[in-house]
Amino acid sequence: MINRRWFFPALSAAGLAARKPRSVYADLGIRPVLNFQGPVTTVGASKMWPEIQGIMAEAARDFAVLEEVKDAVGARLAKLCGTEDALVTSGTAGAIALGTYACLTGDDNAKVRRLPDLAGMKSEVIIQKPHRNGYDHAVRSAGVKIVEVDSRDQLVNAINPQTAMLYYLGGTRGDWAWETPVPLAECLAITKKAGVPVLIDAANLLPSWDNIPRVAATGVDMIAFSGGKHIRGPQSTGVLAGRKDLMRAAWLNSSPHSDSQGRGMKVNKEEMIGLLAAIEKYSKLDFAALDKEYERQAAYAMSEFHKSGLTVEKARFERGRRVHRVIATWDEGSRGLTTAAVQKKLRDGEPRVAALAGPGGKGIEFTFLMNDPGEEKIVARRMREIFA
Repeated sequence: MINRRWFFPALSAAGLAARKPRSVYADLGIRPVLNFQGPVTTVGASKMWPEIQGIMAEAARDFAVLEEVKDAVGARLAKLCGTEDALVTSGTAGAIALGTYACLTGDDNAKVRRLPDLAGMKSEVIIQKPHRNGYDHAVRSAGVKIVEVDSRDQLVNAINPQTAMLYYLGGTRGDWAWETPVPLAECLAITKKAGVPVLIDAANLLPSWDNIPRVAATGVDMIAFSGGKHIRGPQSTGVLAGRKDLMRAAWLNSSPHSDSQGRGMKVNKEEMIGLLAAIEKYSKLDFAALDKEYERQAAYAMSEFHKSGLTVEKARFERGRRVHRVIATWDEGSRGLTTAAVQKKLRDGEPRVAALAGPGGKGIEFTFLMNDPGEEKIVARRMREIFA
């Protein structure tokens, strides 16, 4: 039976911030993990700033008209993003889905109610082949046909009266020589002339915050990014920012509008307030100082891993942001340890450590982002124990 004290937390913000989540997990028989996978959803993606927890608790004390909260929060977020308007969504995927729906229906309520039946609507979305990814399922959720292109000429020829939108993936890992056949500036020059809106998936562009207003300054129609992860707001939130008419259309396609494709993508008033507070804090952070700390942690781990006889290298930075990733590999035959076995030992030990397999499934990749100072020493000790 769940311990009843869960349901009677202290109402003060200070009381909530002071609670230790480890005892909550212990009540369920769960051991938390130290996260060296980076901001991935499978391990919770981020830890909310303590003060945000208190602000959300305060917002939960009163009723408020949701549309008024949406408007006020959206106006503040838009100013920070450098766009006309903004909408708090259910994660980046929710932002991408609602942005797609907005391009299909506009503010026509009949079309909103008809989705995903596209009769009488535009029905195609263009994506460059290297930009295809699992998250573009949010685009496909509208029932549209994805048209893949791999060159400027293909993009120009793909645009037709049925084209609703172009989806553009910002800041991915990989070989930049092929990652973007048609750069964003060129895409915008083509689509603006044709009257086709562009949505950029900017989830991979944080940190730092200045990447968001920089993208907005290009004139892109919509930007989608996560409110959790490195921003450390409510993990289930995201932001869709851009043209005012498209934000209005996205809102009509989302909760609380009952007969809409996005009804299940609900965002409550507490999450809206919490995300606004988190982004206001995030936009003022000293990202250079944060990067220096992450770099220090990574350098320490590299030195200690090397002492354990491991081969150590640093992964290259992604375009547009610096994320410190350390890859440790070893001769599996002579060590008698596979990558999967080491991952399991890291997960099963004390404290538990979550880390991804390295490139090609060889070795372990440790991401240093949002880690508390001192956690690099813990992960170094755990690796020493495993490889002793």
